[in-house]
Amino acid sequence: FGLSWCLLSHCTLSRAGFRFPGCGVPAIKPVMNSLQRIVNGENTVPGSWPWQVSLQDRNGFHFCGGSLINQNWVVMAAHCQVRAGTHFAILGEYDRSSGAEPIQVKSIAKAITHPCWNTNTLNNDITLLKLASPAQLGTRVSPVCLAIASESLASNPTCITTGWGQTSGTASGGAVLLQQVALPLALPPSCTGPWHGAASALLSCQGDLGGHLVYLKGGAWTLIRIVSGGTGNCKVQTPARYGRVSAFRTWIDSILASN
Repeated sequence: FGLSWCLLSHCTLSRAGFRFPGCGVPAIKPVMNSLQRIVNGENTVPGSWPWQVSLQDRNGFHFCGGSLINQNWVVMAAHCQVRAGTHFAILGEYDRSSGAEPIQVKSIAKAITHPCWNTNTLNNDITLLKLASPAQLGTRVSPVCLAIASESLASNPTCITTGWGQTSGTASGGAVLLQQVALPLALPPSCTGPWHGAASALLSCQGDLGGHLVYLKGGAWTLIRIVSGGTGNCKVQTPARYGRVSAFRTWIDSILASN
């Protein structure tokens, strides 16, 4: 994961925001054995990241990740181009080769993209998906907390990201089991250029995009970044890009309130 803590440009600034009750506390505790990369990362404990969403087409092909933020809504990257009526949000999945997992397959009623989304610069790379029917919350499916507009991170926070993306540049497809990585992040002194600059020589790859970067705050996992861009060849020398959730809280809250 090549991480940048630069704020992607946005149309709306922040307000105080609020945390949804009961968010960010998995019933099944995550276990991080070591600081790994999602390229050559480690398997998650099944059900330990219950807000992880797989976006799939009608053939069951996984193409992007997402994060459940309440019973009715998923947040993800706009560039994944999810379409209502065509794509599906899969909740509670761990092993993509299994036909026995108690997953929830949700049709998408609405896909609402940020009005300032720019396909050329990838600025404002965020879409909200309204599920056609509410998620059934339980042990393996529950929401993550959202960063508030004034979210302030301590120096060198450790963050977690998960996904079914490629585990190497030569892999023929994505991971079968949900992978995880713990990232010790350092804040860069400045941000320049379209990729801004990496804070760590770590990497997102194809299939991880749209997913989440979370950190533990007050006993609850909080979504602070959305995976916005990785590399097709999974080279750790090329930084990936992340959208800052706190910058979009005003917009997220307004969409949820009006829909």
